[in-house]
Amino acid sequence: MPESRARLAKLDPVWDRIRAEAEQAILDEPLLGGLIHSSVLHHASLARALAFRISMKLASGEMSEQILREIADEAYAADPDLVQAARADIAAVYDRDPACHRFLQPLLFFKGFQALQSYRLGHWLWREGRHDLAYFVQTRVSEMFGLDIHPAARVGQGIMIDHAHSIVIGETAVVGDNVSMLHSVTLGGTGKEESDRHPKIGSGVLIGAGAKVLGNISVGDCCRIAAGSVVLEDIPPKKTVAGVPARIVGEAGCAQPSVTMDHLLAQG
Repeated sequence: MPESRARLAKLDPVWDRIRAEAEQAILDEPLLGGLIHSSVLHHASLARALAFRISMKLASGEMSEQILREIADEAYAADPDLVQAARADIAAVYDRDPACHRFLQPLLFFKGFQALQSYRLGHWLWREGRHDLAYFVQTRVSEMFGLDIHPAARVGQGIMIDHAHSIVIGETAVVGDNVSMLHSVTLGGTGKEESDRHPKIGSGVLIGAGAKVLGNISVGDCCRIAAGSVVLEDIPPKKTVAGVPARIVGEAGCAQPSVTMDHLLAQG
């Protein structure tokens, strides 16, 4: 297994593409040369670049960039799935966000991607039993990026968080693979329950801006949740829901709404 991982590290098309785009970006805008060199070209792998970028974003007077970078390096070395998730997230943003024209952009500029990778670091710390440090990461993510993901929440790969502002994901929430969500989405509880109290979102789900999914409920694979909806009950797979409270208004309309990013409801 270590040998296989070493070979994969040498053959990383996502990282190779990011480096090529970084070199071109410096030619296009030399004033960004320092940022791009320190964030991308100075590093031998995507894992090292991620550790640097996260540590620079989360550092404060309370914890230095050097300490955070050592923590992130430890996490990426211990769990290669963290880097694989980042690759899938970059591809998801590039495929689904019309404002993303290069793989380089999420790593350097998109706070949704940066916050998600920071959450992944916090989640690794949580799984390692280092809860206070995980809470510190959660706090810094909230302060820096304006969204709040509990480190115990479980989030899959291939996630696209567009704009990212004011997103809240609670402690016992579960988010499947290939999910897309826009700003001001809440995956929250309904009161003061202390046990399993947050939504379970299936794979391939599209969650529109401002939607609230509340309580220990299930949203089936490949559903669409219209912008501004408040979901309080289970949703079977491949349905479109809308309204306050949300009701089923039709089928999802395609195999994976999160990929097509089609928010329009069919007119009867």
